[in-house]
Amino acid sequence: MNILALDLGTSSVRGLVLDAEARPLPGALARRRVSLVVHDDGAGTLDGPGYLACLAECLDELAAGGHLRDVSLVATSAQWHSVVPVGADGAPLGPVLTWLDTRPAALAGVRGPADADDFHRRTGTWWHRCYWSVRLPWLREHTGGRIARFAGLAEYVLGELLDSAPMSISQASGTGLLDLRTLDWDAEACELAGARADELPELAPTRWRGRLRPAYARRWPQLTEAPWAGPVGDGAASNVGSGCVGPDRVAVTVGTSAAVRLVQCAPAGEALPPLPGTLWRYRVDHDHVVTGAAYSSGGNLFAWANRELRLPEGAELEAALARVPPDGGRPVNVRFGGDRPPGLAPAGSGELRGLSFGTTAVEMLAGLMRGLCDLVAEDLVVLESTVDKPVEVVLGGGAVAASGWWRTTFAAALAPRPVWHGRNPEVGASGAALVASGRVGDAPRLAAIGRTDEPASPS
Repeated sequence: MNILALDLGTSSVRGLVLDAEARPLPGALARRRVSLVVHDDGAGTLDGPGYLACLAECLDELAAGGHLRDVSLVATSAQWHSVVPVGADGAPLGPVLTWLDTRPAALAGVRGPADADDFHRRTGTWWHRCYWSVRLPWLREHTGGRIARFAGLAEYVLGELLDSAPMSISQASGTGLLDLRTLDWDAEACELAGARADELPELAPTRWRGRLRPAYARRWPQLTEAPWAGPVGDGAASNVGSGCVGPDRVAVTVGTSAAVRLVQCAPAGEALPPLPGTLWRYRVDHDHVVTGAAYSSGGNLFAWANRELRLPEGAELEAALARVPPDGGRPVNVRFGGDRPPGLAPAGSGELRGLSFGTTAVEMLAGLMRGLCDLVAEDLVVLESTVDKPVEVVLGGGAVAASGWWRTTFAAALAPRPVWHGRNPEVGASGAALVASGRVGDAPRLAAIGRTDEPASPS
């Protein structure tokens, strides 16, 4: 049984085919960069139809290569928090707001939750610009045309491709409107959002499956009978793909952005584990929650430095970084893209201090990279308080896979905890496949984990 895994990311969309053990098959990968529009005013948007076209091109490429012949299940990992206003004709009334967009603000005179702590416990979120409780009213004020409903990026894209596309519990938890215990829309959160039931996506039941619309089934006949599982939030999928699905092991993932997360068993309707006031919580599926902290900087921090500081490349850069002590970074604030919840720092809050005429570009890069490690270390202490014991850590994501120095620096910042490196460059896709096939419990056995000083496997 092969699994087609789609990764609906912020900077790219990918399609790849995995075997029954959720391992990528050689050569069965198609990728398209997408145009993320970022402005100094805090905008961070994607074009919905353009994004759909990129995904279709990936599937065309995989089909042309004969990679879709034996696919018996389609799984999806998709970014959390995105939202797009949709008109009565089903067409977007504006761009897709991604997690990176910091413009939404509460409307004047609107009060927040009656009990902020209880709201946080129920929804795992805050009344914050990242979530639909603030984003939907802001969109009504800034969208031309009459809004018929709201959708996330995944629901918009899959709604075009499939016979139906309800919102998975995992994606719904990222809106900030879901009661994480009852798995229904939270009445107070919806009131804050000013959203009626018919304006919100339908919630997908357990083990929901969709099918391609006839027009797309003719385009990709190999997928005509393949069922499509509900999308998994990219952070949750990365934890599962990293083998981090229990209270003893935490995932630190550095892709475009970065996060530290812990997965725990929490079946629908049962009491939820303790939740510290500074951490968010979302759903992996109907049986598991994921708790953690996220940061707007990650691989995009390195990309910025690489573009602006004229850094050496490849082995030359790694050799230069090796001459910088792992704990010798300069005072920094890596919030270049602003704060993720619950913080409120706007985009453009980044700082790099303590520079002299002798400071090199490589030393500046090292300071930025170490700054992110220190943020993760602080939040990891809070995350450990929810399980009352030290944990081991698995590093994953393309950014740490590409830099042995960054892996070593993370290991130093997170010591004395055991720190491992997940060598699978496609942990999100693998995790989504395991969730879709009901094999979350197999994740620790299937994850490819090694020492932090081992080289990354080739992508």
